[in-house]
Amino acid sequence: MRTSSAHRHLWLALSLILIATPAFAQNNSKQKDSSKKQLPDNENPEMIGKRNINAHQINFYSYDKEVAIGRQLAQEVDRSAKLIEDPVVVDYINKVGQNLVLHSDAKVPFTIKVIDTDEINAFALPGGFFYVNKGLILAADNEAELAGPMAHEIAHVAARHGVEQASKGQIVNFASLPLIFMGGWGGFAVQQAASLAIPLGFLKFSRNAESEADMLGAQYLWAAGYDPTAMGTFFEKLLAQEKKKPGTLAKVFATHPMVGDRIEKVNALIARFPERSDYTLSSSEFQQVKARLISMTNARATGRGGASAEAEKRPTLKRRQPGTDGGDSTSPTDQEQKDQKAPAERPTLRRKDGESSSTKPPEQ
Repeated sequence: MRTSSAHRHLWLALSLILIATPAFAQNNSKQKDSSKKQLPDNENPEMIGKRNINAHQINFYSYDKEVAIGRQLAQEVDRSAKLIEDPVVVDYINKVGQNLVLHSDAKVPFTIKVIDTDEINAFALPGGFFYVNKGLILAADNEAELAGPMAHEIAHVAARHGVEQASKGQIVNFASLPLIFMGGWGGFAVQQAASLAIPLGFLKFSRNAESEADMLGAQYLWAAGYDPTAMGTFFEKLLAQEKKKPGTLAKVFATHPMVGDRIEKVNALIARFPERSDYTLSSSEFQQVKARLISMTNARATGRGGASAEAEKRPTLKRRQPGTDGGDSTSPTDQEQKDQKAPAERPTLRRKDGESSSTKPPEQ
């Protein structure tokens, strides 16, 4: 009897353990999932469009004023930069950019253009005037890598970093307010490699602003369907190229490079994002556009006549005339032109009175 009772108690204990184990495991799993999804609004990509990331910002400029400033700066860029107008390239970059804008916190429409320069760069002016360099497109290996820097720049506009910095400048020293806001340029312009004169405050941000753009940009990539880790890996690749060949990165990119702790912070944030079944890495359109840009670049370098542009710039040797002593020299082309001139007229005999009017040339 005692043995039977002991067996019953043992089976009862085992049954309770078996019943409790799945419930405990499920509870534990829910707690892990819950802790993973417990992101503050400013770090949660599912809150994009439902939050105000500018709530605690110091900003003296309305959106209308911000757009007006950006438009004035964009007009200067359009005048001084050479833009790519190929519809296939422009439409594709616009589609990628507008998709990111749609999945961002930006509250202004974006105008996106492509600059014909090999410098690896992209920059967005206040009010949504966005420029992507041809060099950035060619440096990317896939569409997600291209979208990474674009999302980062869109984040600067969404966070209103340009006018925020200008507002802080007014508090620190009202007299140092950039003259651009009063219709002039003053000494606050920085000359970029692409010959663009843009006030430094709109392109060079504080470390905190860059970090915020990293975090927001990663969220915009996730929301638009791209692999958000592509942003960090692309910057790492660019920095590796910079070490091998200094000058690869544009000055603006090199000022606050996305390295070290910034990449670690972004990757730590991405690890807490809600899981997705798949991401967009690239597209056939990206490959077509990149091949088109490479073809355009090669065609320009070769020239219409098939001769290399570099060869045309090479110096040519000039040949001295025989018998000259340090005088002017002529090139082979000049000499050939002289040789092709009509020969000098042969001498004729003068007639004496009474001789025939016909004359004969002297016998050779």
